[in-house]
Amino acid sequence: MLQVLGGRTVPAARLLAPGSAVLVEAVRGRKSRTDPVAKSKENRIKVPPPVDPVEMVVLRERFSEYQQIIRALRFEFKEEVLQRKYNEETGSLAEERARQESEEHRALMAFNDQENLRILKLRLQRIQKENEEAERKKLEDDIQREQEMQEFIKEKEREIMKLQEEAKNFITLENLDQRIEDALDNPKNYNFAIDKEGRVVKQTILQ
Repeated sequence: MLQVLGGRTVPAARLLAPGSAVLVEAVRGRKSRTDPVAKSKENRIKVPPPVDPVEMVVLRERFSEYQQIIRALRFEFKEEVLQRKYNEETGSLAEERARQESEEHRALMAFNDQENLRILKLRLQRIQKENEEAERKKLEDDIQREQEMQEFIKEKEREIMKLQEEAKNFITLENLDQRIEDALDNPKNYNFAIDKEGRVVKQTILQ
């Protein structure tokens, strides 16, 4: 198999043969800015290519014609854009747009009124419900306070009745002598001991 290398045909076996040098030509890179001028080009003088006067005249005419065409196209496009803008601002398109905006505004205002009415109904329902709830809670609080007051009065009445019952055994100036005689006739011994169940387990004898 042959390989083309540097313009020469070289067998592939020679490129891959062990022990032999690789036959690859060095590729010369680009010159850097600091490299000197080649010796073969030291005395070369750059001469611009000759210009044909007839061709130059033709090119100038064609370039002038091209500029005129481009200028006319640009002017036509600009005039079309300005005309369209004028029609949008002051012409039939502006009237149609104003009409559409007016219809859209009326539709939005009608929708806004309907939405405000719906929200107002919801607000009134919510306020009515809150008032009913407040009235119900107030009534429940009044009933609860009335019940508490009745319980308080009954409790005080029971305390008064208990005090009245206890007052029957109070010692007064009228029954003082009688109570002294009863105490002397019926002495009580409070010197005793009781167990956890409250039974008397030990008591001293009165002297």
